Amino acid sequence: MKLDFDLSTYLGKIKKSDNYFHTFINRDSLAAGVLVLQPGEQDTQEPHQSDEVYFIISGDGFLKIKNKDYKISKDKLFFVAKNVEHFFHGNTKELKVLYFFGGSDD
Repeated sequence: MKLDFDLSTYLGKIKKSDNYFHTFINRDSLAAGVLVLQPGEQDTQEPHQSDEVYFIISGDGFLKIKNKDYKISKDKLFFVAKNVEHFFHGNTKELKVLYFFGGSDD
């Protein structure tokens, strides 16, 4: 199994694909990936079956968790419990986020 990861590789894969995210670790106990949203691009994710942590690499906007908006800024970290509705929105700059699931990304 690969033990070191270069985010620029996965950011490049996102640019060349129709997806706005890429999961680069996907194991039974942990998944990790990166997502990139351009201004005006919609975050279409559904609630997940695992707890999740988001780390903001860069960008702005909001993360809606349930019915509350949380302001996004560089170096902030957010926890979202499993089966809770959430999505990013309102960014005026490119948004880059590192994410971790407490289980696989299914």
